[in-house]
Amino acid sequence: VRNPNCKMSQSGAFPFSKLSAPNYDSSSTHDGLKNGGDAQNIRETCNKYVRSGLSRNMTIRFLMERLIDMGCKPPEGFIRCIDCGSKRAGGGFGVVEETISRVPTKTSGTNESVDNSNQKISNVKAVVKHECDQSIEDLRAQIEGQKQGKSKLRLLPQIFLCEQHLVGEEHAHQSIVHELIHAIDLCRSKMDPINNCLHMACTEIRAENLSGECDWPREMINGRIKNFKGHGKECVKRRAALSVKANPSCDAKAHDYINAAFDRCYKDTFPFDRHPNLQ
Repeated sequence: VRNPNCKMSQSGAFPFSKLSAPNYDSSSTHDGLKNGGDAQNIRETCNKYVRSGLSRNMTIRFLMERLIDMGCKPPEGFIRCIDCGSKRAGGGFGVVEETISRVPTKTSGTNESVDNSNQKISNVKAVVKHECDQSIEDLRAQIEGQKQGKSKLRLLPQIFLCEQHLVGEEHAHQSIVHELIHAIDLCRSKMDPINNCLHMACTEIRAENLSGECDWPREMINGRIKNFKGHGKECVKRRAALSVKANPSCDAKAHDYINAAFDRCYKDTFPFDRHPNLQ
């Protein structure tokens, strides 16, 4: 059972709360969500942003409708507001389910397993690491366990917003769009961002590009624009690489994965006919 009031660990949640969380720049000016109001007011403000996005933001409504059309109807509570502590992120996508394989024990004095089975694995237990429990150390251990054949990892879809770190309604909506692109990618393909770094690079490139997080006004306010020509692509690469680096399996060659996937994935605007921010 997920605890809606639990705090996320310092390292964040894997894979997308840390790997693809729409981050904000330290130079951003924040409203009362971060610097004022009690926890209840902060949670209610975040929930208000979610409700307004689902009811009035055309991009969010379009993506939600497409998920349903594709056969991936979001479950109740699909988008949640949580306390992310000091983790500087706007939100995240996904929790990790770890399926642990257990080798059957042998009966004393015999060569037979307790269950008299020739199968190597006699018991499978699914363990879900929620966003409040996951740390980068947990993730490294999980990945190593999978490499050793002790477990199998898969991504379960869920979107959450870091309620106290939202700049305002626009930031919240961009964060939701970002995470919905990941949901679309998970729905339409056998995307495996935990184990396939190119998959992760591609969905991060698409989410950064299609969410509006690299818009000119936002980048100018944050003092990120040095050269106007080609800055949009550079912004997408920069932000996507930060996300890929958070995956222990991908961090050493994060920029290589981004560069390898960039041309194809930057041009991929699915489920939009064209880039949603182009008039």
